[in-house]
Amino acid sequence: MPRNANDSFIKTIQPKLTEWRRHFHKYPELGFMEYCTTYTIGQELEKLGFRLYVGKEALQSDSRYGVPDEETLREKEMVASASVDDRWLADMKGGHTGLVAVWDTEQAGDHLAFRFDIDALPITEAEDEQHFPFKHSFVSKHKGVMHACGHDGHTTIGLGLAHFIAENSSDLNGKFTLLFQPAEEGGRGARAMTDKGWLNDVDFFYSGHIGIQDLPVGTVAATTKGFLASAKLDAYFNGQSSHAGMKPEEGRNALLAAATAATQLHSIPRHSEGISRVNAGKLVAGNGRNIISDRGFLEIETRGETKAINAYMQKEAKRMIQAAADMHQVDVDIDFVGETEQMICDDALASYISKVCEPSEYIQKVIPVARVLGSEDASFMMNEVQSQGGQATYMLFGTHLPDNHHAPSFDFEEEVLTTALDTYIHIIKGGHLLD
Repeated sequence: MPRNANDSFIKTIQPKLTEWRRHFHKYPELGFMEYCTTYTIGQELEKLGFRLYVGKEALQSDSRYGVPDEETLREKEMVASASVDDRWLADMKGGHTGLVAVWDTEQAGDHLAFRFDIDALPITEAEDEQHFPFKHSFVSKHKGVMHACGHDGHTTIGLGLAHFIAENSSDLNGKFTLLFQPAEEGGRGARAMTDKGWLNDVDFFYSGHIGIQDLPVGTVAATTKGFLASAKLDAYFNGQSSHAGMKPEEGRNALLAAATAATQLHSIPRHSEGISRVNAGKLVAGNGRNIISDRGFLEIETRGETKAINAYMQKEAKRMIQAAADMHQVDVDIDFVGETEQMICDDALASYISKVCEPSEYIQKVIPVARVLGSEDASFMMNEVQSQGGQATYMLFGTHLPDNHHAPSFDFEEEVLTTALDTYIHIIKGGHLLD
């Protein structure tokens, strides 16, 4: 492969990167409901000649967390049927979204896996001229759903990498597996792909994220440290409704129980051995101003620097929720709906990435490590690869951030798509070209 081959490739594909990113941003879908997104990805990869695995071929069904209820899925599938081929929709039925694409060069070499998350968030996007997607007419068309974390960019980068592999396969060795994963938000989708066995014989695993830190475009963090283990819990409080004026003593107030839990969760003592977090993120309760509420719903999460610290936070959170229910004499059911694990990048990949990216026209600086404090269910994939003797890392791709992740005005500089794609290309070229 000529030295400047990927420079020519990048220049040629840049317009498509912008087009894909803006399409995915315009039509966001929540976790396990990415029917149109999966179909769009699949149609592109099918044309390239990848072997595709969709639906239950891609996911271990009973390893999914927090799958939407059947009615919600049916409604979304009905909407998707207007633009998704019946065969594809049948494969994805029941929330089996996302896909795995495999390219085997049939030349002896390493097996590389790359993960790209594809889901959006339940956030209403900003609509003002200061917001780039609104100004350029690709703001979300789905009210209350938004790509507020950059996964539209991640999906785009994955498609770009697929094109590079397909167009240069005669010069490559080994095997390449691209995991377009559903439901990253809430730590719900990666385990389903991991348990299906896609990481079993992988030698090197790479994933990454646009942003996280506000860094100049052209900056790449080769590894990250600080991702927290986490647990996601839903609590359903069930009480007894009654007339608030005439018979308040016969009511059992689920609203007060949920509200008490939401506030008291934040009184959990923090752990002395590392970072710990808890958050009550959503509370829904009540029927009307003159009714003792018979129901309340709470979404919470815990995080910990280690699995043990997170287990402590989760145990204390459940205890606090139960205590709030007991105080108000209501019942409570707690569902476990998502998790992530602690993950540690392989330091050896930092020097490798730094070295192979030196010739890049688009990568200005490689940072060996960046500190983070979020959570990532790519941890399941990384830990699986490392448990079998492979190496894994999670990178960051620098961009200016006009607003925080998970905020209505979140956006990124589209030039970062080029930086990230070129990073993955140099990773492949650095050690996986035919002699």
